[in-house]
Amino acid sequence: MKYRSLSDLSGLITKNLHLIPRDIDLVVGIPRSGILPAITISLLLNLRYADLDSFLEGRLSGVGSTKRHAGLIDDFRAARHVLVIDDSLNRGNAMQEARERLRHFAGDTKFTFAVVYVVPDGRNEVDFAFEELPMPRMFEWNFMHHVYLQHACVDIDGVLCVDPDETENDDGPNYLRFLAGVSPLYRPTQRIGCLVTSRLEKYRAETESWLERHGVQYDKLVMLDLPTASERRRLGLHGQFKGEVYRDSKAVLFIESDHGQAIEIAKVSGKSVLSIERQQIVGPDAWSSAAAVQRLRNFSVHARMSGSPLASLDALNRKMRRVLPHAIYEPARSAFVKAMRAIRGETSRPVRSPTENRARAELPIAEDSSRKLREPARSTRP
Repeated sequence: MKYRSLSDLSGLITKNLHLIPRDIDLVVGIPRSGILPAITISLLLNLRYADLDSFLEGRLSGVGSTKRHAGLIDDFRAARHVLVIDDSLNRGNAMQEARERLRHFAGDTKFTFAVVYVVPDGRNEVDFAFEELPMPRMFEWNFMHHVYLQHACVDIDGVLCVDPDETENDDGPNYLRFLAGVSPLYRPTQRIGCLVTSRLEKYRAETESWLERHGVQYDKLVMLDLPTASERRRLGLHGQFKGEVYRDSKAVLFIESDHGQAIEIAKVSGKSVLSIERQQIVGPDAWSSAAAVQRLRNFSVHARMSGSPLASLDALNRKMRRVLPHAIYEPARSAFVKAMRAIRGETSRPVRSPTENRARAELPIAEDSSRKLREPARSTRP
């Protein structure tokens, strides 16, 4: 699993400003995640910016009184060279949609299309990219809205809510008040595969009540079955306990608040852990037996998450579309679809091209589908 933080994104853009054409006078971000690099670039280069929808409606963002200069445009119609940018490209649907929406834009405006992170075979779909980053991957700005959460174990304290302080963590009335009224931190908008916490089993009812009240969806909740907090501190089993649960699960990522525990969880489980404290992926020793076992055990899941053409027909279709000339790709795709329909005994009907019906040509993948956030359901209990 590859991971990039907000700091990584900012640093990457700053180090590669030379890639941006010097005559750009407006930066347009593809909603929503593309607004992050658009604002970063516009601030670093002192340019006007807008999101794509606002730009098409003729609206630009405001500017501060100290940011004005002779070349700063006052109206979107004055833009002669526009940089259209998104945070990442995998399937390419968002970028293609942006191109189509801008195709009939009036005037002599030139558009340059770019992304910060691009899959290796997607470079030809943009004018430039800041970094090649293959799948599977997650970003700090979307990891709690990512469908990968369905294949993850997630810590509670320090991730979903703040950690208790020393006075609150008394294993008594103060702790009960904490459990009832603790403020949320990250708010997931996808269902979580498994919540794994060092909270004691005797506090399950209070924990479930808080999760339900804050709309957190999950399949399973695993808690530490010890009688008291003092016994938990004496044994010091936090990382070991979480690592064993993660090791025995089918999850492919653990999201942990504490960096020290993240290291131990990775060592015990043989799988990757996202450290919230450091905003980085902690991996196991690649040559350990635990890591080797997990690679074999989760091969099919990793293949699907990485977009391998061996994992699905949709990934194969996407790969063919990018590597084959259009004159070869379209007839090959049409013949393949007709053959599959014949095998399935389906009635004959016109074969739609990806451009005519992208939704049928390719199923949504994790990264692009994470842009469309779902409203969390109220029911949380498995």
